[in-house]
Amino acid sequence: MVLDLLSAMFSKWQRFVAICLLSFFLTVGIAACGGESASVGSQAQITPDNIARLPVEATLEKIRESGQVKVAVPSDFPPFGFVNTSMEPIGYDIDMAEEIAKGLDAELEIIPVVGGYRIPFLQTDRVDMIISSLGKNDERDLIIDFSEPYAPFFSAIYGGPSADITTIEDLANRSIGVAQGSLEDLEISSLTEGTSNVDIKRYANNSLTASALVSGQVDAIATGNVVAAKLIRDNPDSEIASKFILKDSPCYVGVREGDTEFADKINEIIALTKRSGRLNEMSQEWFGEPLPDAIAKTT
Repeated sequence: MVLDLLSAMFSKWQRFVAICLLSFFLTVGIAACGGESASVGSQAQITPDNIARLPVEATLEKIRESGQVKVAVPSDFPPFGFVNTSMEPIGYDIDMAEEIAKGLDAELEIIPVVGGYRIPFLQTDRVDMIISSLGKNDERDLIIDFSEPYAPFFSAIYGGPSADITTIEDLANRSIGVAQGSLEDLEISSLTEGTSNVDIKRYANNSLTASALVSGQVDAIATGNVVAAKLIRDNPDSEIASKFILKDSPCYVGVREGDTEFADKINEIIALTKRSGRLNEMSQEWFGEPLPDAIAKTT
């Protein structure tokens, strides 16, 4: 009955109140691009059908009429989004926002946000979409819609050209560096349980792990592609590259729940950036390596 009353609210203020009430029942994870699990309260009371009854603006029509598109982007998460020395926003997500604005034939308005404000900004109409290192999980999928994946976010084994490693089995009799207690630590420990003589060397943080690879203390490291991007950029002569992916959690553009026409248009633009090679250029520029196959392929 409460949700039936909420569905009748159409003003921005009323929509904000509606989302706040929903948030009382539903907790959404805020970490970037992980698709990680999050806690959900009172799931029996809230279903996708309930949430679909909340009013949704025809965003694509609104953008065509105004000639402007507002996009939430990260402000402090390189290489996805950060500011340069001139305090201008730059990064992979900013480039993606520019490509989508171009495809919409609209003027781009960048709205920098931190992780926890991405979905509230979308739900209260402060932005038209989220391009902010956003991962997909069941809880988020309950309250917003997602595009096709546009950005790589994964954990992988990284090493130099002498490290002939393509599978977990190839780690036998090799030393692998990892940040102690990290997701990669848990992942590599689990995956190598049945592989003999894998020497896992644990370091206090990502910086020490990266240094261990560059200095030759280990044959390879297990780390995230965001950490690896800086490592590759800072050590071009080492020819460091990903050997194989441990866990893939790509990023998606987020739109309001039920905004299907808009999501379809965004997917069309993403597909064009893939086919033209532009998305791969962006990956090379910001991550120092080509798009993984799972992102590069078009549907």
